[in-house]
Amino acid sequence: MLRYALKRLISLALSLLVASMVIFVVVEIAPGDPASFMLGMNAQPDTVAALRAELGLDQSKFGRYLSWVGGMLTGDFGTSYTYRTPVAQMIADRMWVSVPLALYALTLSTLIAFPAGIYAAARRGGPGDLAVTGATQLGVAIPNFWFAMMLVLIFAINLRWFSAGGFAGWDSGFWSGIKALTLPAIALALPQAAILTRVMRSSLLDILGEDFMRTARAKGLSARQALWRHGLRNAMIPVLTIIGLQFAFLLAGAIIIEQVFFLPGLGRLIFQAITQRDLIVVESVVMLLVFAVIMVNFVVDLAYAAVDPRLRTRT
Repeated sequence: MLRYALKRLISLALSLLVASMVIFVVVEIAPGDPASFMLGMNAQPDTVAALRAELGLDQSKFGRYLSWVGGMLTGDFGTSYTYRTPVAQMIADRMWVSVPLALYALTLSTLIAFPAGIYAAARRGGPGDLAVTGATQLGVAIPNFWFAMMLVLIFAINLRWFSAGGFAGWDSGFWSGIKALTLPAIALALPQAAILTRVMRSSLLDILGEDFMRTARAKGLSARQALWRHGLRNAMIPVLTIIGLQFAFLLAGAIIIEQVFFLPGLGRLIFQAITQRDLIVVESVVMLLVFAVIMVNFVVDLAYAAVDPRLRTRT
């Protein structure tokens, strides 16, 4: 297991190196100069040049790349061009919104999908299976931003059970923060739960047709006992893949939901930084999200090896 983990760590490091190069190049070739954007179209060339020197934009691109990567390795993500505050502090402030939101949504998605997928697989072809399959198709088809607006309309405006948006912070209390994130988490969880339910159902149906499952039934186990003792564990590998990808998506891809609910998360920070040409913020936040995605995949790989020890010898 240790050797398997070391191989995955080396792959992780190489992936991060390549990702940092791609992110830097893509952001740098985007049109527009941050200094000119900050000073306006009528700024004097000398003033623009002075601001570029102050922001470090007069250095060579390779030098800026090395400075950026070296700073990240020591925890220094640089200083925002627009707000003149450390990027690390800006990210930390918004992580306290994005990470709990992603975990909340993933928890809701898993709590819905696991029993629904198991129920549908155990009743293949029956009314219950058809009902779950139809519900998952609807969940995948509904855009989460439209669903988010419907949640606001029903539960915030009409029923007044939740606020329509905003986040007062965790200082106002744990349950206050959870309440503020509930509607966004539900909006994010619905399509993910539909996808995870379909994967869970398909994976279990594949396992139920295997020879070892028929052998377990022949030894006297009921269909339910064979499903819980042998089927569920063997069906978990594709499910773990989807869960890992979903967490990474929920962390990095919640920008629309954060805009709908006015949440000060990482997605909204990226949106604002792009519109303001705050390159150092864009590069650092995107790199952090890439790191989160790669780390999630690393953890999923280790979970694979724990669920199926044969994978340790194949790689």
